[in-house]
Order: sequence, then C-alpha cells, then structure tokens
Amino acid sequence: MSIERMPSPPAPGELPPRAGDEATTPLTVKLQILATEHWSLLATRSLTWNESFSRASMFLSALSGTIVALALVAQASAFGEPFEVFSLVLLPVVFFLGAGTYVRLVQANLEDARWVAGMNRLRHAYLELAPELEPYFITSSHDDETGLSVTAAASGGRDEDTGSSNLLHGLVTTPVTIGIVDSMVGAVMVGVVGGRLGSGMNGSLALGVITFLATFFVMARYYSHEYVRFKRGNEPRFPTPDEKAPRDRP
Repeated sequence: MSIERMPSPPAPGELPPRAGDEATTPLTVKLQILATEHWSLLATRSLTWNESFSRASMFLSALSGTIVALALVAQASAFGEPFEVFSLVLLPVVFFLGAGTYVRLVQANLEDARWVAGMNRLRHAYLELAPELEPYFITSSHDDETGLSVTAAASGGRDEDTGSSNLLHGLVTTPVTIGIVDSMVGAVMVGVVGGRLGSGMNGSLALGVITFLATFFVMARYYSHEYVRFKRGNEPRFPTPDEKAPRDRP
C-alpha cells in the first residue's frame, strides 16, 4: 500500500503557490479575465463621458435661457433698474451652476484618465501574451502621461514630443471651455454690481476684467492641484521607454 506524502510547507519567507499562478492559469482564462476587465473599463468610460456631456449641456442651456430672459427684460426696461435687479438674481445662480459643472468636469476628466491608464495596462498584458500583435495596435500599451496622450490621440504619434500637443489639447478640453465661459459670467455679474454702485463704464469694465482673470486663475489652480493629486495616486507601472535607449517590446 502506497502512502501519500503531505506537501512540504513553504520555506520561511516563501509564498505558497496560488491558483492564479502562471503555471496553473490557462491562456484562455487569462484572456477572458483581461477582456472582461477591458469591457468593464470601457463601459465606465462611456458613463463618465455621458455625465460630462449632460452637465455641460445643462449649464449651457441655463446660460442660454438666462441671456434670452435678460434680453427681453432689457428691451422692456431700456436697461434700467429692473434689468440690473433681474441680472443680479439670475447671474449668481448661473455662475454657481457653472462653477459646479467645472469642478465635476475636472473630476470626470481625471477619472477618464484613470480608466484609460487601466486599459493601457491591459493592452500591455495582451502584448505580453502575444507580442507579435504589437504592429496592429494604434493605441499605447504604457500607462504614463505619454501613453495616455497617445491613446487619447492628443499627440501625433508614439515618437512625437507631446509637450506642446498636451498644452494645446488641455486648452480645448471641455472643463477649460466651461471655465472660460463661467469666468465671463462672473465678470459680467461683478460689472453689473459695479454699475449699481456707481463705478461708471470704465470702472465696471475694469472690475469685470479683474474678476475674469481671478476666476479663471482659481479654476486653473484647482485643475492643477487635482491633476497633481491624480499623478501622485496613479504611478505608472509600464512607462513609455526612453527613445534614447533601446526600445523593449512589451
């Protein structure tokens, strides 16, 4: 009668074998797990983009309605006191709605960047399993800033310096556009207040310009602060290889 030997315990400091180790996980199961996670991130990206479009459309619709209402009141009151009072009732509400929209759009953009980084990591895993497929991918398999820019098509290609491209891309994003529009709303609101206080045309214009610059500066600082915090919490695991060094295939 044969006696089965119990498996020896792992040595001190050695981890026991797991069911998910490479030697025990079939390739098809790996691909299925990676594909499931990929589709999950893709669906989450879709929800994030839908929310961004909805929030931006809600703000712009409210702003458009306010402008039409102010135009009607201005026509009826010849830009008199009723127009100024009506402006000071509506503009603060629109400004607050715009500020909230801007904050949420910044958060949504950074959330989307995290999902893209996750998809790039999964793409890196695909290429580790099948490196011969690398020529067929137009998106990046690296989860650093350069890789995110390539996947988002914010740069012209994998080998291009993305500094100027990232700057231009940042200036035309939805949060920055909403921030500029909302800063203008704040400038008009403060200009109307200055007019009510008797600052005159030049004084109201100066107050509006200062308010616009100050508001946009605060929004830009918030975006920068959130981006720095995002980068601190999302260190790349598969950075883009240095072009000066030999490039290793993932």
